[in-house]
Amino acid sequence: MNAAILARARAGQCPTDDEALALADCTDLTALLASAGTIRDAGFGNLVTYSKKVFIPLTQLCRDVCHYCTFAKAPKRIAQPYMSLDEVLDVARAGARMGCKEALFTLGERPEARYKTARDWLTRHGYASTHAYLYACADAVFRDTGLLPHLNPGTLDAAEVARLREVSASMGIMLEAVSERLCGKGQPHHGSPDKRPAVRLATLREAGRAQVPFTTGILIGIGETRRERVEALLAIRALHAEYGHIQEIIVQNFRAKPDTKMAQAPEPDLDEMLWTLALTRIVFGTGMSVQAPPNLSPGVLPQLVAAGIDDWGGVSPLTPDFVNPEAPWPHLDELARASAEAGKLLHERLTLYPRYAQDVNRWLAEPFRTPVLDCVDGSGLPRTDTWSPGEALPPAAHDLDLIERQPTRVSADIVAICARAASGETLDEGEVVRLFAARGDDFSHVCQTADALRAAVAGDTVSFVVNRNINYTNVCYFKCQFCAFSKGKLSEDLRGKPYDLEESEIRRRVREAWARGATEVCMQGGIHPQYTGQTYLDILRMVKDAVPDMHVHAFSPLEVWQGAATLGMPLREFLERLKAAGLGTLPGTAAEVLDDEVRRILCPDKINTAQWFEVMETAHAVGFRTTATIMYGHVDRYEHWARHLLRIRTLQQRSGGFTEFVPLPFVHMEAPLYLKGRARRGPTFREAVLMHAVARLALHPVIPNIQASWVKMGHLGVAACLKAGVNDLGGTLMNESITRAAGAEHGQETGPREMMAMIDAAGRVPRQRTTTYEAVSAERIEAGLNAAELTDIVNTPPRRPVRAARRELLRSRAS
Repeated sequence: MNAAILARARAGQCPTDDEALALADCTDLTALLASAGTIRDAGFGNLVTYSKKVFIPLTQLCRDVCHYCTFAKAPKRIAQPYMSLDEVLDVARAGARMGCKEALFTLGERPEARYKTARDWLTRHGYASTHAYLYACADAVFRDTGLLPHLNPGTLDAAEVARLREVSASMGIMLEAVSERLCGKGQPHHGSPDKRPAVRLATLREAGRAQVPFTTGILIGIGETRRERVEALLAIRALHAEYGHIQEIIVQNFRAKPDTKMAQAPEPDLDEMLWTLALTRIVFGTGMSVQAPPNLSPGVLPQLVAAGIDDWGGVSPLTPDFVNPEAPWPHLDELARASAEAGKLLHERLTLYPRYAQDVNRWLAEPFRTPVLDCVDGSGLPRTDTWSPGEALPPAAHDLDLIERQPTRVSADIVAICARAASGETLDEGEVVRLFAARGDDFSHVCQTADALRAAVAGDTVSFVVNRNINYTNVCYFKCQFCAFSKGKLSEDLRGKPYDLEESEIRRRVREAWARGATEVCMQGGIHPQYTGQTYLDILRMVKDAVPDMHVHAFSPLEVWQGAATLGMPLREFLERLKAAGLGTLPGTAAEVLDDEVRRILCPDKINTAQWFEVMETAHAVGFRTTATIMYGHVDRYEHWARHLLRIRTLQQRSGGFTEFVPLPFVHMEAPLYLKGRARRGPTFREAVLMHAVARLALHPVIPNIQASWVKMGHLGVAACLKAGVNDLGGTLMNESITRAAGAEHGQETGPREMMAMIDAAGRVPRQRTTTYEAVSAERIEAGLNAAELTDIVNTPPRRPVRAARRELLRSRAS
């Protein structure tokens, strides 16, 4: 029976309550450990996390008298009842200087209910209760240092939970046990009213109702049976199933301490700890973090990992473990070595676990939402670099080295997924998400597999096109939350002034581009309220009149949709008219992330996912080639990126119309959504490189060209991507304005000589191409290499005020 239960657990089916209780009698530790390790790897890959914290013991007075505890002390054994606010802030500031992100507040249970000393101190300092003082301290620490408070205040009622939620990112209480027997006379919880299981479970329930990310767990070796441990785990699981708020399960092993009633009690041995950890993982499955405090099991940390844990808890470089002062924290280097010995990569987390950091509006009080978004990546883990797209700051040397470093221990699932992708199989969403989560050796393997695939498909050639961006207007009545380029009624005060180019300026720019060697003009603009489909036809006429041989790569799917709608004609008919007027290809912009869950936040009135694909598929049917893009790293998650790639692949398998895939990392600096505190600061460098590598894998073999944007990645970033699956660097641009409007610092042109030098430096072979990847004439190449300096552009102010448009505006809705 146990073998069948474990087999189902390894396959992703958590045991029922009855099955879990049956496992309480399982003595096959080897089988339990093997199952727990498999389940953990399915949920957490090669990562083991920790939180870098400071430990703030606000008060060691406590009304309970647990027989194993040395944290709680009588008033005569401490210098003062509470830490002063200045002392609290001194500790927090020192921790912040050392890179800590969490302030762990631990305190005894309601000491004022037992000790006059506590009541007098609180009254003297103007606080009605210990919880009121805790509120003030947590608030001060966050405001002063930015550390995220995690509160362990003991049992709480609904009002207390709600109040403390305002000043904390997470809270916790150890359930310890659910056996009333342990509260009886002679038992460890006798005389401790707050250790009654019903009281502690009530606190867990109120935290769930208040949507507080919560930590809890069990204490083993205090007289409970194995069955009682499982019963405690099932009680926690039931509450989590109802509210979804339990972040982690801590399994803490009892340590006998001098001067306590349990000083001579036997401690649980290693096998008992491993058995309990394995059962915990099996009971909770792949989605729950399981933690073992590393300082309580020195010398055996790899075995704890093998038992199914994925987290070490809080580790402080500054303060001791005041609850277990005899057990010092391991040094982070030691923790990393022990994790590596178990085949895992150590990575920092916040006090807020990743899945909660990805949903801050639900799980956090308003003051914490922006700071958390600002410091996490797309998985919800803290950013480990200072690089952001568009900024001049170079990538970290460690991140660059990882791309080429020979991996020594790659996760089996990563190897299998990469092999499937390289063989041309279509990956599923979960597999693509797993690739985006790759770190350490897994990251190296993904990048190197993508680069090997690039070499097989495209050889060592790196292509680019000499082109000019012409953005004919920045006036737009859409309200895309990422865009710092467009100007409308609510954005005229942002970077730059509204403009609407006159025909003479468009013609001049086209002729100058041709003189400087361009084979393409890339033309897009805001959705001007006075523009109709005829406007776009007129723009094509201007270009073709100026330079008949210039290839026009123009009009986003949004512009095409709007153009057709304003003329009252079907998409196909409008696209055919555009083609007859000289349009050569279409850019696959306005895609952002092709998932309406994201679009409802990012661009709610823009065309939705289905409409974008309708434009693209119709364009391909008419005979147009187009690009495909993704703009990522803001409010999205890895599953959204995966869906985007797989949807692009699906259309390409039907139509074959996409020439290349172009990742466009979110440039945050001037983006309205970021300035409002509602977006991340773009992808991390790891994520940006992975987007190119994973695109190469997930789109193979249907899209042969993967492009990197020098405007957003910078030249060093592009060089890195050339080692991770990229074979194209896009255009020289001449007048890049959209990304610069968002705050990018990488300039507005990378000329052909600079492109070639960048490609040569990467050990690759440069090739100038046309928009459709054909060869370019020697005359065009020579003109580009000998191009004169650009003359100043003239951005003509709108002929009518933006506010004056009266035509009914057409909008879409993300479904």
